[in-house]
Amino acid sequence: MSAIDARLAELGISIPAVTKPVAAYVPAVVSGNLVMTAGQLPFVDGVLPATGKVGAEVAADDAAGYARTAVLNALAAAQSVIGSLDRVTRVVKVVVFVASATDFTGQPGVANGASTVLGEIFGEAGSHARSAVGVAVLPLDAPVEVELILEFA
Repeated sequence: MSAIDARLAELGISIPAVTKPVAAYVPAVVSGNLVMTAGQLPFVDGVLPATGKVGAEVAADDAAGYARTAVLNALAAAQSVIGSLDRVTRVVKVVVFVASATDFTGQPGVANGASTVLGEIFGEAGSHARSAVGVAVLPLDAPVEVELILEFA
């Protein structure tokens, strides 16, 4: 068992199958020693667990959980092009888009759902730069979308 697989098992986390793209793009690409993922929605077995705006139809705490799910989907996309998450040497950048009600300002707390689990999985290598961006609407009315840039060896 690889080190990351052992850590995932210890945390009770499984990396899901790669989510099928909903349009004309690929889930992840490699450029040099970086892998960049397409925006990943919080699909669970091909279904969005919730839709709507955070701060209106979706509670912020629930949205943080959906950000966690979306980042696991992003890790699946990355793994599909680099073979093993053990190759990750650094989580470089995380971008979390939050479909937000007009008065919602808690995007950083929602994004913590993604950031926290990356730290749990990768330790110090999981520390990253991040953007938490409020947007009017996301594809399929998803509450969150997450992109990753990872460095790998």
